[in-house]
Amino acid sequence: MQVTPRQHMDTVMQVALHGHATASSRHELLIRDSWQRCVHQHRLDPTRMQEAVILPQARLREHKDQMESLLQIARHGLESLYSKVCGLGYVVLLTDARGVTVDFLGDLVAEPSLRKAGLYLGADWSEQHAGTCGVGTCINTGQALTVHLDDHFDATHIPLTCTSAPVYDSVGRLSAVLDISQLSSSQPKESQHLALQLVTMHAHDIENAAFLYRHRRDWVLRLSSAPQFLEVQPEYLLALDSSGRVVGHNRRAQLALQRSDGEPLLGQRFEEVFDLPFARIGSYVMAQPSDQRALMLAGVRRLLFLSATPPPPAAVVARAAVASKLPAPLAALSAGDPVLDRQIARVALLVNSPISLLVTGETGSGKEYFAKAVHASGARKSRPFVAVNCAAIPEALIESELFGHLAGSFSGASSRGKRGLIQEADGGTLFLDEIGDMPLPLQARLLRVLSEHEVLPVGALKPVPVNIRVIAATHAPLEAMVHARRFRDDLYYRLNGAHFTLPPLRQRADRGATIDRLLGERTLTAVARERLMAHAWPGNLRELKNVLDYAASMSDAAAIDLQDLPELAQAADWPAPTVNQAVPAHAAPTPAGAAALLQALRQAHWNVSEVARQLGLSRMTLYRRMKRAGIVAPNRE
Repeated sequence: MQVTPRQHMDTVMQVALHGHATASSRHELLIRDSWQRCVHQHRLDPTRMQEAVILPQARLREHKDQMESLLQIARHGLESLYSKVCGLGYVVLLTDARGVTVDFLGDLVAEPSLRKAGLYLGADWSEQHAGTCGVGTCINTGQALTVHLDDHFDATHIPLTCTSAPVYDSVGRLSAVLDISQLSSSQPKESQHLALQLVTMHAHDIENAAFLYRHRRDWVLRLSSAPQFLEVQPEYLLALDSSGRVVGHNRRAQLALQRSDGEPLLGQRFEEVFDLPFARIGSYVMAQPSDQRALMLAGVRRLLFLSATPPPPAAVVARAAVASKLPAPLAALSAGDPVLDRQIARVALLVNSPISLLVTGETGSGKEYFAKAVHASGARKSRPFVAVNCAAIPEALIESELFGHLAGSFSGASSRGKRGLIQEADGGTLFLDEIGDMPLPLQARLLRVLSEHEVLPVGALKPVPVNIRVIAATHAPLEAMVHARRFRDDLYYRLNGAHFTLPPLRQRADRGATIDRLLGERTLTAVARERLMAHAWPGNLRELKNVLDYAASMSDAAAIDLQDLPELAQAADWPAPTVNQAVPAHAAPTPAGAAALLQALRQAHWNVSEVARQLGLSRMTLYRRMKRAGIVAPNRE
């Protein structure tokens, strides 16, 4: 039976002030110790119910920036864990070592309730702010644990059940906390035992993945007490420098291999840890079956099995250092805008990562250029880059266009069948532009392609394996569409492996340099440059390129002058939406937007193709917007 807030406050007061629980208290010592910390150390008031602390975006970005590499490594682990628990009503959180939630997977339809409870991105779950809770108490104790219902210090949180596990770095410092939580539970605390095992297992996986990345240029030792699991799931990881000294370890190795006298494992020589000279390490480099690679721990009679991976040759390391510089295709995207530069630097770390990327930004802000640059900068650059505009393909054809079809599989199908665009991208990159316009039934099929790495053509019974890297783009707010159930949340999370937002042209500090770059050898008069710099550029880079191409064609002088420029819509006629305020392609235009669209059509003498080109839209998308705004061309009235 769940206790009332008043009953809970009385119990916490009794424990915190008198050091013992009431006769009815069921809380273990770890929880009671935390309650006492909250009162005596953190100075929290158990009679005051606190709302969740959600950090503003600027402060959240600071926390995320400080653990960017771990976030990218951990994302697959979060998705794997969420796929196992999402049907049970759990959300998955990853916090930094200070308790701030830096990544989140959950049902976005329930966002208001999750945000109010603090089960959301940016929430501060440190014990100093939130009291006894899964994340905060895990940080203070360094232990995996469940804080269930009235285990929480603050009565606000007693409906919640939270299970957390620590993630340590390779020198033994706590670097993050992995947590799964439910808004409510009617089951006893024992019901969370499996949740605790799952969280602990995935926390170890994230920890090991980060270890292997951090020490990819050192000797890496994998150790297990069972030879059968040595290569697939080693218990202990150690990193050695070229002299044989320990420079890193995972948490399990730290706890199991540290000497009984308490001397740290870091810095010890190989011979101090194992009963074997370091000179013989080469015989454990997968040269013989794992059951023949046994060795003894020094000082104790304990048998382990070892698989050693040597560091890469110096030449390979040198080439990797050179390759770490910003790739030329990405560097060419910016002429010095700090916001865009930061996005480029982030994505440069992921050019060869298998995770999917989501690129957002206003129409015409360069999302496809960004995707092409990512493709051209990675190992897939010699393979196809296939761009699909999900808004430009008629709904009746998008399934066969994407997935392909067998001969005669539907009325009008090709007699020889057709490979879909997904298969055409095999080995390369599939760019899904305007992903928000993809119909819901096809979203489920696309999700299967991404999760199973195979595609089923229309009319086929056997799927075809595909190896693709997916980059999706949209100007629409996908989270809002998920809330409205117009976009699948599981597909959103699959696509949003890493999110990049491109600034609109009017906000870019390199606007002048970008104009000069697109002009090439041509120049501008002072008045023409002033006019271009003052324009709001609602069509962003696409509009800019069209304007400069037009001006170059109209001018026969060395410098493009004001009279060579096309008539530009006044800035006041064009609202300046941010990415988060962008209007989905299927939403009705605002009155201001409809008026601006009507004006643009009139100025182009109702040339729909020309207006679509100016706005960076397909004709079909523009026709849809005209229909929703009630705009009818004069020749169709």
